[in-house]
Amino acid sequence: MPTKPHRARPARRRANRLLVGVGCALAMGAAAMSAQAEGWHHGHRGQGLIPGNLLLSTSEYTPAAITPGVTELPPGCTGSACTPAIADGTYPFVFNNDTVDSSFGVTSRASIDELTPWGEVFARIAVPAREMVTSFSSKSEMALNLSTDGQDVTLMGYRAPVAALDVSNSNTPGVIDPTNPVTGTNYRVVADLGRDGRLRSFTLTNAYSGNNGRAAILNNAANVFYTAGNAGNGSGTQPPGVILGAGAQILSRSFAPEWLQSPGAPTPVGSFNITQVPGNSKPDKIGKDTNFRGLTIFNNVVYYTKGSGGNGIDTVYFVDTTGQACPQGVGLPQPGAALPTSPIAYDPAVLQTKGVVPYNMCILRGFPTNLANSATSFPFGIWFANPDTLYVADEGDGTNTFSTTTNTYAHAAAQTSAGLQKWVFNPSAGAWQLAYTLQSGLSLGLPYSVPGYPTGTNPVTGLPWSPATDGLRNITGRLNRNGTATIWAITSTVSGSGDQGADPNKLVAITDRLAATGPDNGQAFRDVRDARAGEVLRGVSLTPGGDRGR
Repeated sequence: MPTKPHRARPARRRANRLLVGVGCALAMGAAAMSAQAEGWHHGHRGQGLIPGNLLLSTSEYTPAAITPGVTELPPGCTGSACTPAIADGTYPFVFNNDTVDSSFGVTSRASIDELTPWGEVFARIAVPAREMVTSFSSKSEMALNLSTDGQDVTLMGYRAPVAALDVSNSNTPGVIDPTNPVTGTNYRVVADLGRDGRLRSFTLTNAYSGNNGRAAILNNAANVFYTAGNAGNGSGTQPPGVILGAGAQILSRSFAPEWLQSPGAPTPVGSFNITQVPGNSKPDKIGKDTNFRGLTIFNNVVYYTKGSGGNGIDTVYFVDTTGQACPQGVGLPQPGAALPTSPIAYDPAVLQTKGVVPYNMCILRGFPTNLANSATSFPFGIWFANPDTLYVADEGDGTNTFSTTTNTYAHAAAQTSAGLQKWVFNPSAGAWQLAYTLQSGLSLGLPYSVPGYPTGTNPVTGLPWSPATDGLRNITGRLNRNGTATIWAITSTVSGSGDQGADPNKLVAITDRLAATGPDNGQAFRDVRDARAGEVLRGVSLTPGGDRGR
């Protein structure tokens, strides 16, 4: 499926173009774009989301009330734990505060844009800030995932005010770590968007205390969410709730108003420990082997990825509900496996020493098994084109070393695994194998300009403000009738910003022949939509109700 560069147009001209392509039946939907306001309703006046379009989660920065030299960071700190802010709340300079407060972040409103496959904005769904916000610079948040029946899309955030500080590292109300330097408490939230363009529910959870929830998928039949994220921001022994609230979680969907919900303790659905793999006898910090980011479901199996942090193994995992798939931590899903519908019945006596036991997750055979401290690949989003073809987004390692000789972020430009990895299953070997990595068109490490964004050097970091693509994060895809697949992806960045997660990034697309064993001549990523200054792009999905693309 070809893609076209995004060109910003006034709403009326966009509507006219859409009417030519899809007929007068959509006139009400296009005209309704002018009436978008924060609320539960989509702009289509009851017509709902259009099958075949894309959804893109975004956020725009809201200035925070910060006075340099006066505002103490993190909020609520006392004594020697406090550090004065070095920048005010103006974007993007505000994120230089990350250099003095490692937990620094600013909450902002979340939106979901409906796009044509080539990037024309059709409508915007504003997520009510009273129900959920995001942390503007938390680059791993707001993945969009279709539900198991393809009728819903889910994303995660926080119950917190707009322009609040350090929420992404706050405790959850039911899981308090007294050693966490961020003293605030905020529930994590799963939002559910239906095919009618309405946000159907907001479900609170105490999981991911001290860190962030990143992705969720609704199992419609069981009325539960599977979620991915990380937990813990303290310096001491982690409380049981932090260990329980990390990684792979399961929680029941709630249709009650948030103020009536009373979430209990976190409920893990998957657990992994590096000691499952032979040769890894010394365990990591408990709970940190499941610092999960990507999430998908294929053939009734839940898959996760890990690509950050110094603990664990950066690779692709799956939840084994049969107990037969991986006696030594590596394996393949078993035929007839069923989706999990309940949390792990864990042993509380060994929680502090072994984590959540029993372990029920495996590394997908063929993917890396080396420890994170020697990782050369950093998987994020995953999409199955079919049982034998798996696309994995690699976001790069985030190193922003800059060369004044080549005028590039030289380390990012030299990466060989960053981009879109194509993996194929080899039945003879009984394992997945990397076929090739698609990078052309991403311009890895090459700085690009953004209107309204600073140029020159950031005096705090001594590096250029201009961002460059470092790799890819969340992805989605769709099969085409000609034996190809089109994959849409969100880019990661490197820059001289105080926090690279706040950089304006891009939505890109590429079409790949499923039968190809190497990149085709001329095959390259195309820009579909570029974030503006003060805007970030986070997750991408097909609209519900059509081809689920997985």
